[in-house]
Amino acid sequence: MMDIGSQIIYEDNHLIAICKKAGQIVQGDKTGDYCLSDAIKDYIKLRDSKPGNVFCGVIHRLDRPVSGIVVFAKTSKALSRMNQLVQSRKMQKTYWAITKNVPPQTQGTLHDWIVRNEKQNKSYVVTSHAPNAKEALLDYQLLNTSKGGYHLLEINLHTGRHHQIRCQLAHMGCPIKGDLKYGAPRSNPDGNISLHAYQLVFEHPVSHQEIRLTAPWQEANIFES
Repeated sequence: MMDIGSQIIYEDNHLIAICKKAGQIVQGDKTGDYCLSDAIKDYIKLRDSKPGNVFCGVIHRLDRPVSGIVVFAKTSKALSRMNQLVQSRKMQKTYWAITKNVPPQTQGTLHDWIVRNEKQNKSYVVTSHAPNAKEALLDYQLLNTSKGGYHLLEINLHTGRHHQIRCQLAHMGCPIKGDLKYGAPRSNPDGNISLHAYQLVFEHPVSHQEIRLTAPWQEANIFES
């Protein structure tokens, strides 16, 4: 049983936002492991003594080895409106990533075309004319460098492709710390990767007020002076 209560960073009648731990899965998959969407349903049902089924709609996802903010819908109306928001790219997503290699510039834009290999569960940068290629766009900025020679990057994501940040940073020559799949030299002790969904900004589906959520990241403490 997950301790969902301690992971909640925002909740109202329409939405609930969780700071996902690396290793947790957002939605059920072939592993059959207990997922966040089911854990939220169980938590709300118990906490609020709700009879019958509890609604929890998945709006967006994070890869299993990634930590950070995930927002779920508590009503079908909120889910529908949030899905429209995501599809129209009106949800601002900011990530933090740790790399061993320093980026070629302190800030820049990565504009690539990537294709997903389903069998390998991996994405590759290809030419724009390649079959099934999808545009991938992000901005990055070097925030800090640790005494141990690791680099903290802030990434603003403009498209939501499969493994986009992992794939594009690796293609730039900066694979994410611990990400063996995309060329990191060694794994992290817990087997996860050093990528964190740090901030989400979006318009609330009902009140239409701006919602700005941030989630602290313990792994970034190595950059504190």
